[in-house]
Formats: sequence, C-alpha cells, structure tokens
Amino acid sequence: MSVEELVKEITSLKKERNAVLLSHNYQLPSVQDVADFLGDSYGLSKKAQEIDADVIVFCGVKFMAETAAILSPDKLVVIPDIYAGCPLAEMISVAKLRELKAAHPDAATVAYVNTNADVKAEVDVCCTSSNAIKVVESLDAEEIIFVPDKYLANYVSTQVDKKIIPWEGYCSTHVKILADDILREKKAHPKACVMVHPECRAEVIELADKVLSTGGMVENARDSSATEFIVGTEVGMIHRLKKDIPGKSFYPASELAVCPNMKRTTLDKVAWSLKELRNVVSIPEDIRLRARESIERMLEII
Repeated sequence: MSVEELVKEITSLKKERNAVLLSHNYQLPSVQDVADFLGDSYGLSKKAQEIDADVIVFCGVKFMAETAAILSPDKLVVIPDIYAGCPLAEMISVAKLRELKAAHPDAATVAYVNTNADVKAEVDVCCTSSNAIKVVESLDAEEIIFVPDKYLANYVSTQVDKKIIPWEGYCSTHVKILADDILREKKAHPKACVMVHPECRAEVIELADKVLSTGGMVENARDSSATEFIVGTEVGMIHRLKKDIPGKSFYPASELAVCPNMKRTTLDKVAWSLKELRNVVSIPEDIRLRARESIERMLEII
C-alpha cells in the first residue's frame, strides 16, 4: 500500500476503534505525521490518561507503552512492534536494584521513567528528564540511588547537594553524540543555541547552552530569540522541531544518534495493530499498582 492509502486506512480504523495514536518525538517522520499527539514518554502517557478513547496505540518503545498502561488500566494499550525495546531500560533489573538498595539501606530510590514496570514498582519515586532535579531535591534522604542512566544521574549530581549513587546504565543512542560533534557544529553554526538532552555524556553537557528534555527543547526553541539550534538528541527530534517551528533552523549534533528501536515502528505496523488489536501491553495488577504509586509520588512533587 502507498503512504496515502496507509494513512487513509489508519484514519478509518482509528474512528472504528475509538482509538488515539500517540507518537514519541523519536519516531519516523511518517509516523509522527499521522499521530494524534506527539511528545516525550511521560507527556504521552499523561495524555493517554486524559483522553476519551477505548484504544491507545503507542508508537514508541515498550517501557513507554507500559507507563501508559500503568496510568490507564481502563484502556486497551497496544504497541505496533512488540520487539521495540529500550536497551537502557533493560540495563537494570529488579534483582540488581534490590542488591543496590541492600548495600545502601539509608538511601532513597529514584527510577528514571525509562525503566520497566517491575523496576518502577521497586522504587520510592519516578522522575523524568525534565523534573529529575526537582524530584531528587524534594527527598529527605541525603543519599539517592538513581537508576538506570549514569549520565542523567551525573547531571543531577551537579545540580543538587546530595550524594547520588548511580547505576552504570546509559542510552546507547545519546552516547553516540560526542564533544567533537558539538564543536564541529558550533564552528559551522556559530550563532546557534546548543540544546542537549541530559542523557548525553558529561563533556557534551558542558558544551551546551541548554540541557533539556525533548519537550523542553520544543518550548525553548519556540520561545527563544535564537533562530538556529544545534540539537543534541535522537535525530527524529529534528522533524518535530521543524514541523512545529518552521521559521527557525535546526541541526542535528550527530547524524549517528539514531535509535533503531524507535525506528521499528512503521505505518504498516500501525495499521496492523489497529486492525488486529494485538501486541496488547498488560501488567500484573500488583506490579501496576506499586508502579503507579511511584509515578503518583512524582506528580505530588511537581
């Protein structure tokens, strides 16, 4: 089927199923363009909770669809490609987290939203890349176990007066962005504002004008007086920025920063998931309830 035919079929199936299509900012441009809502993982999960729909098609990776299912047990959540996982989320397990907690019994535990549901169920509170600092600052403990991203943990540690105990996980896409990439792009675009994601390496963050979540990048680019931006995150973000803010210029820090798991979702898989309603994301109720508590504690803070 052609792109036009697939879009027409998806539009028809959405109406038939009373479904909404959520797309992460890192998805393929064709998937972003057919989505009802674009955003980061937590923003989309909140949107899933708020909207009136029977079916949520989550175009992202598995932990994102899980978060939507945690917050929206009354809706059917499906993911177009069941193999679209997140290497970062898989770098921490419940067993390893429990070992870390046993070694630091006085520490509070914080899980980045980029974790699987069973890990979220084991921590005191969750956080996103945009609110991690505020969440950590709100906790009474002086020691904070922070999983799974060591680079986000390191960035938080530079902004708070607490001891951060990181897990040695990392985003295999963001680590591809190097300091040399930023320096090269700054030389090519000397007037550009450098925005980088806090999952980037410390030396990349040091070269940035702004350290932002993907949602923060959209807001900053829209509100800033700058007209050019070097964007240090997954390359799919460039399409979102250009689409939302057509009057400004955006340059990827590195063309190598591509998440292959995000790119697994295609229009034909979206249409298939709507038609068949397969790849349903389900979470055991005891895990879902405990994971929801850690997310709700975050909401109380922010």
